[in-house]
Amino acid sequence: MFDPVRAKAKAIVFTAAAFTGGVLFASGLEWTTGGHAASLLQTAPTAAEVRPVADLSEAFIAIAEAATPAVVNITTERTRPATTRGQPAVPEEFRRFFNMPDGPPGGQDVPLPGTGTGFLVTGDGYIMTNNHVVEDANRIQVTLHDRRQFDARVIGRDPTTDVAVIKIEGTGFTPARIGRSETTRVGEWVLAIGNPLGLDFTVTSGIISARGRGLGIIGQGLENRGTAIEDFIQTDAAINPGNSGGPLVNLRGEVIGINTAIAGSRTGTFTGYGFAVPIDLARRVADDLIQYGRSRRPILGVNIQQVTPEDAEAFGLPRVAGAVVQNFSEGSPAQRAGLQRGDVIVGVDGRPIDQSNQLQRVIATRQPGETLVVDVIRQGEALQLRVQLAEAPAPPTAATRAPARGRAEQRLGMQVAPLTTELARQLGFSNTEGVVITEIQPHTPGGQRGLRRGTRILVIDRQPVRDVEQFQRLLAAKRPGEVVSLDVETIEQGTANRAIVNIRVP
Repeated sequence: MFDPVRAKAKAIVFTAAAFTGGVLFASGLEWTTGGHAASLLQTAPTAAEVRPVADLSEAFIAIAEAATPAVVNITTERTRPATTRGQPAVPEEFRRFFNMPDGPPGGQDVPLPGTGTGFLVTGDGYIMTNNHVVEDANRIQVTLHDRRQFDARVIGRDPTTDVAVIKIEGTGFTPARIGRSETTRVGEWVLAIGNPLGLDFTVTSGIISARGRGLGIIGQGLENRGTAIEDFIQTDAAINPGNSGGPLVNLRGEVIGINTAIAGSRTGTFTGYGFAVPIDLARRVADDLIQYGRSRRPILGVNIQQVTPEDAEAFGLPRVAGAVVQNFSEGSPAQRAGLQRGDVIVGVDGRPIDQSNQLQRVIATRQPGETLVVDVIRQGEALQLRVQLAEAPAPPTAATRAPARGRAEQRLGMQVAPLTTELARQLGFSNTEGVVITEIQPHTPGGQRGLRRGTRILVIDRQPVRDVEQFQRLLAAKRPGEVVSLDVETIEQGTANRAIVNIRVP
């Protein structure tokens, strides 16, 4: 009969014996001696063992130090039209489903701030960024790595590639080194530099995860979305809102892409998949924007589709790769050169074409008027055709809004009035010197520097302010881009506080 008490006693004796034997065995091997255990814990890796990792770390440091001075922080202001006064505020994403006026309530246009990144491409102030960073902006301000600030103007935008060029005035800026995206390889180390989530000039690292990605996000809202080009470089370097327009840099410190998008997530933040416009395409577009103010888009004039396994079997293809010609635009270069519906384009100038978006990107890097040799398979037969590219008509785009103009105080985002005896008493000032701010708009130069209603301005550029007329004359003498120095005073809890506020005039 099973005796639980005796069984338990045997188990205890067996466990104790096993523990004692283990200790004696370990002692014989010197596993429990303090000296040997300590030596295992305190032994550091040799310099030779960590040299590869240390070299990579030093490379990242050198790249970041070399590339970051060319990176800029971009802040924008857009105006959302006001609704009828008293209308309830409805999130923008729901507004289109209801018969409601656009914009926020209150009967007054409201400025909407935005942020992004860009990078200098010339020493005289041309900056490359994403179209969606500056599209429809009323005002664009650029902050350099050394904290200098400039108002910027749009040189040109291309919604079909999400590339834009803006410019700040000046010389001696540090431009980025531009590389080649065509030679990049999956697995290559890269750094992403930008201003994510309000964290200025952040550097993250990762690898190129894939090439030739299409996401269907560029050109939304265009009359013909088929003109959009998507051939993204995919990376696992962390990219977040605010990184848009910033550089993706290789281990030689060269820009190989413009960070543009992240894979959809419920939080809107990085989930491990970031995407960049290849720099070969972006540079071609940027050169046109600088020279012509628009992108001169070369076209074959064909509608294409990615090859499927069924296409490969039906058309006698050696592999599942290429772009199937589905149709032509009227009088297109491809049709004039002899291409036919059902032809499969498998190469351009000796370069294999595996995907349809790759063909779009290769064509987009060329110039209108260039002649290409196109490799085609027609029902199993290989052909070569010479095609002269034409120029596509410019797609309709929303006009870029010019920066607000008017009196200098309006450009600073404020209105002023005489400081009367009664107003001085109400605000707590001991006298009526200077002028008082009666209105101040947020997200404008004055509002961003902390000025508010009830602040009085006593001095402008070391000249005492006697009245509103003199205030306006002093500001009117300031040219756009110059800094005006205001000596101001506020009353807080009965205490007068003086401050000097320096503002750049837009």
